[in-house]
Amino acid sequence: MEVEIAQTAAQDGGQNLMELFWQAHIVVKIVMLGLVLASIGCWAIVFEKYAVIGKAKRANARFEQLFWSGQSLDDLYLTLGPKNNQTMAALFMAAMREWKRSQESVMRAGFQGMEKRIEKVMDVQLQREMARLDARLLFLATVGSSAPFIGLFGTVWGIMNSFRAIAVSKSTNLAVVAPGLAEALFATALGLLAAIPAVIFYNKFASDTGKIAAQLENFADEFSAIISRQTDERM
Repeated sequence: MEVEIAQTAAQDGGQNLMELFWQAHIVVKIVMLGLVLASIGCWAIVFEKYAVIGKAKRANARFEQLFWSGQSLDDLYLTLGPKNNQTMAALFMAAMREWKRSQESVMRAGFQGMEKRIEKVMDVQLQREMARLDARLLFLATVGSSAPFIGLFGTVWGIMNSFRAIAVSKSTNLAVVAPGLAEALFATALGLLAAIPAVIFYNKFASDTGKIAAQLENFADEFSAIISRQTDERM
C-alpha cells in the first residue's frame, strides 16, 4: 500500500512539474528549457570525460611499465608501432620519429640541434594531448558559473508575473500569486541542478588533467635526459 502511494505521489509530482512548465510564461519556458539542455549537455560531457581520462591514465600506466622494463628504445618503438598511441606513448613516438630522422647527423652542432628539435616535438605533442583531454571542459565551467544567474533571471521574471497577477486581480490571494512563484522557484531549482554538477565535475576533471600534464612533462624531461646521454656517448 505504501509503495503504491509513493508511486502515485511520484507520478503526480512529475505531472505537476510538466503542468508548471506548460503554464509558465514563454520567457520562463525558454529559461527552463535552456537549463535542462545545459544539464543534459553537462552529463554527456561528464560521462565522455570519465571514459577519456580513465583511458589516458591506464594507457600511461601501461606505457611506463613498458618504458622502464629495460628494453631498448628502438625495440619499444617497434613494439608500439603505428598504433593509435595517446598521451605518454604519443610523446615517445613523436620524439623517436624525430630521433630516427636526425640520426644521420654526426657533428656536434647537429646533435645539439637534434636535441632541441626532439624537445620541441615533444612539447608540441604534449600540447595536442592536453588540448584533447581539456576539450569541452570550458562548457562545464561556463554552465557552472552562469546557470545560477540564468535561473535567477527566470525567478525574477516569475515574480514579476506574480505582481502583474496581483495588479490585474487586485487581490493578494495565494491562488493569484502561487503560479508565478512556483515557476520562479522551479527556474531557480533548474539553475542549481545544472550548475552544481558542472562545478563539481569541472574541478575534478581539471585536477585529473593537471596531474596528467605534470606526468607528461616529467616524462618529457626524463626522455630528453636519456637522449642527451645517448648523443654524448656517440660524440
